[in-house]
Amino acid sequence: MRKKLDIAGELISWRRIINGLTISRILLGLPVILSLTSGRNDIFIILILIGGLTDFLDGYYARKYNQQSIIGAKLDPLADKILLIGPMIWLAHEDLVPLWAIWLLISRELLITSWRSGKASGAPASILGKYKTSLQFISIILLLWPTNWANNNIIIFINKVGYISFWICLFITFISAIKYILNQKEPHQN
Repeated sequence: MRKKLDIAGELISWRRIINGLTISRILLGLPVILSLTSGRNDIFIILILIGGLTDFLDGYYARKYNQQSIIGAKLDPLADKILLIGPMIWLAHEDLVPLWAIWLLISRELLITSWRSGKASGAPASILGKYKTSLQFISIILLLWPTNWANNNIIIFINKVGYISFWICLFITFISAIKYILNQKEPHQN
């Protein structure tokens, strides 16, 4: 039985709300990039936090109301990539992390996303993959923290925590990729 939510006399399925949250993350991609290129890290932080919140909420509601779907399992990682790849490249552009590390992260993302998209079920994210995505959000936020939001010593501390989080994220990224590759139980679609 499909669960519905009654909003102002309209029945809306939880699946539509969940997929809408995922699509909203895709739509945030361009404003995120525009905020970075215009030097508005304050707006960037707000947008990326909204994106992180929608990422959490779509997964939470999908599990809570048993509304996981193949389309959701395929759209969710795409939305994450659209929202996070631009800021990752920006980190290298600003010389906050080495370009080779960003290249490794993006290569892994494309490899695993490609592998997951070939699965009939959409191959939902593992818990390690969820930790990896959370750490990506955290490290990007902390490394790009607006300089007008705190004094210089606090900003330096926040940036250092972001830098450490980034390297932990890179490590988890490869551990989760290895686990995905080694745990292939479902054959690819033809």
